[in-house]
Amino acid sequence: MKLCIVLVIAGIAGAAPVEQRACRDVESERILARDLAAAIPAFRALAPQLPVAFAPLPGSRRIMHASELVSLARRNSIELPTVEDLCFEWPMQALERTAAMKAMRASLDVPGATIEIVEMYRNTVPRGQIEFPRDRLGMPAAAGARTPVLWRGNVVYGDARRFAIWARVTVTATLAQVVAIESLRAGQPVKARQLRLETTQGFPLPAKFAVSVEQVAGRLPLRPLAVGSPIHLDQLTAPFDVNRGDLVDVEVRSGAARLSFSGKAETAGRSGDMVAIRNEDTKRLFQARVNGKGKALVLTRAPLVK
Repeated sequence: MKLCIVLVIAGIAGAAPVEQRACRDVESERILARDLAAAIPAFRALAPQLPVAFAPLPGSRRIMHASELVSLARRNSIELPTVEDLCFEWPMQALERTAAMKAMRASLDVPGATIEIVEMYRNTVPRGQIEFPRDRLGMPAAAGARTPVLWRGNVVYGDARRFAIWARVTVTATLAQVVAIESLRAGQPVKARQLRLETTQGFPLPAKFAVSVEQVAGRLPLRPLAVGSPIHLDQLTAPFDVNRGDLVDVEVRSGAARLSFSGKAETAGRSGDMVAIRNEDTKRLFQARVNGKGKALVLTRAPLVK
């Protein structure tokens, strides 16, 4: 019995193909007549750009069986010799570390930054353009951390298709950032003496951190900022053109007529905002549109009476 089993196994092994048929490269979404003609000259009778089948995805194969080829030839009145199956596949290659690094540096666009690839996609990829978009770079828990982060990218191949790749990297750069040396209160204009410009080594976060004192001084924090906090520009807002309690130059217009007087702002606002102003003489409260620093405008059709 054992001898019979051994002979059966040997027979099966002997029946298996000695080698796998080589596949032909194809780098478009469709297999074209010219791809067939490269293997079977009779198909040169077809227009070279004629699509005949869908191409395989990268990493897979498309077998065009002999029956398909014979059927195609008959439909186009082509005489075929004896044919065998044709195999097509996308040419694949290893992901090149040098090319990946070049794409990362171009995308990061931070002069002097140090990028270290700790780990990278290991499987083969289609031939094409490597890209690592800046907005797909992960971020560490803190700007100074040296923990590797994930950076997702693509190989752009064929007709602008994308093959997903990834890498784990550490990124460091010399960073200039403005930090608070005093606690900053929300809604209170920041003074230059409350700030300091520091240089440090860290991860170049995509957030818009202030890199000069002039970018921060005079603006208003949207929330309290602690001592030592790097100043993010999104944490600030422009100062008011009119503050509550300010004396405001009010201009009233009605057609060609003009009337000017001073009033006291009861609410704050920026150019274009409506604010409440009280007439210092009549004590009447009215609405006016902020029209610049310390200025407000009222448009009316009523007769001008102060």
